[in-house]
Amino acid sequence: MSKIKLNVLGISYSQTQTGAYALVLTEEHGERRIPIIIGGFEAQAIAIQLEGLKPPRPLTHDLFLSFAMSFGINLIEVNIYRLEEGVFYSQLICNNGGKDITIDARTSDAIALALRFKCPIYTSEEILQKSGIVIDIDEAGKSKSAVKDITDIEKKKTPASDSSKYKDLDIDALEELLEEAVKKEEYEKASIIQEELNKRKSQ
Repeated sequence: MSKIKLNVLGISYSQTQTGAYALVLTEEHGERRIPIIIGGFEAQAIAIQLEGLKPPRPLTHDLFLSFAMSFGINLIEVNIYRLEEGVFYSQLICNNGGKDITIDARTSDAIALALRFKCPIYTSEEILQKSGIVIDIDEAGKSKSAVKDITDIEKKKTPASDSSKYKDLDIDALEELLEEAVKKEEYEKASIIQEELNKRKSQ
């Protein structure tokens, strides 16, 4: 079975399930994207790593990383190998210095760990055919899906109402708020502030 490498595109609020989030993966050399509904805790764990935030205390996935590395166990790759009734199944391919070991894991946990171990994420052509969404970019720069408008499935960006409260603050104030949010372990808030900071610094 040939493997197709995936990258993490981002996380958004789920438009289909209250209290859930959408993790969007994209094939490295292609246009197909896979939206996966995940819980709030897993979304937080992934978002923290994507934004480069450093929590004052290790979260569960950070603890797993430290534990594994302390005993010489490395995560080589993550493989999303099955899709059944809307549920994605994943495996962790680990190595203890002598042999490879395969461990079943929830896909959300597997992605959170892949980001921390900086290892590749793979899936199969069969799964991409079942769940992949092709997004074209038209001349006006607007995205549209060949299957269904992506906004009908998930909106990738944080709703404007969540970030607009910070638009009148300068960069120094935003950085202070970010530091405070991380100290208080308010990671969802920290992620929104970090996004606003990234926008300012890219202008």
